[in-house]
Amino acid sequence: MKRVSWAWLQHCWPALLGLVAITFPTWRFITTESWSTEQGSHGPLVLASGLWLLVKMLPETTSVRRRPPAWRAYGAIVAMAAALILFRTAAVIELEVYALYGLFVAVLYSYIGARALQILWFPLFYLLFAVPLPDSLVAALTNPLKMWISQSAVSLLYFLGYPIASAGVMIQIGQYQLLVAAACAGLNSLITLTALTLFYVYLSHRANWRYMVLLIAAAVPVAIFSNMVRVLLLILITYHSGEAAAQGFLHNFAGMTTFAISLATIYLLDLAVQKSLGWTQKRRAKA
Repeated sequence: MKRVSWAWLQHCWPALLGLVAITFPTWRFITTESWSTEQGSHGPLVLASGLWLLVKMLPETTSVRRRPPAWRAYGAIVAMAAALILFRTAAVIELEVYALYGLFVAVLYSYIGARALQILWFPLFYLLFAVPLPDSLVAALTNPLKMWISQSAVSLLYFLGYPIASAGVMIQIGQYQLLVAAACAGLNSLITLTALTLFYVYLSHRANWRYMVLLIAAAVPVAIFSNMVRVLLLILITYHSGEAAAQGFLHNFAGMTTFAISLATIYLLDLAVQKSLGWTQKRRAKA
């Protein structure tokens, strides 16, 4: 497998080099403006694991690789390259990044054909998680989450006797005032956890798509609940230790801890469901 993948990479390195050259300004923007933020910090991990899986699965396409007609291959590449340059000139970064992804797929299509791309559907779909979402979509998805998480945290702490109140996403506890930001609203962990759950479930259960859907669906409430726990921790840290403590190391530590708990929850849920299915199959076999 390694020999086949390496031979293929050696064969198409000029196209890859050209792809890197034309997309360098876009990559520079992604790495400096998107991946450097908490919302996009999962991008490098998704890109690295997605490319690894893509190269790993390339040998599976050997029997169906058929280069498309030259006019189709060049047409797809030119169309995506033109779209990339157009969106870069218009400074529409979200569409520019999607054009970059389309250009990558077009180059791959020109070497292996459509049927091989169908086999590689999962790593190609998974790589979309490395693309930053448009700001308008982020706002539309984040605002309801921010409102629900802040109101739920305030209601719970008020029930427990804390001097706390809220106005939208602004939380007042004691003498401190907090803002539930987008990074704490669940979207970042939701995207990251969904991507990593996809990766884990596909490698473990790629033959059972129904089971994949079950675990991926479970990632959504797990991510949202873990972020509510994160907001609760930050509010309590602020109230008991001061604003400086909540905005320093403990802020990032709370985020890493709750995300690690989310991953562990998905893994334990997977083990529990597998064990349950194993017990069910054993009972059926005995019956």
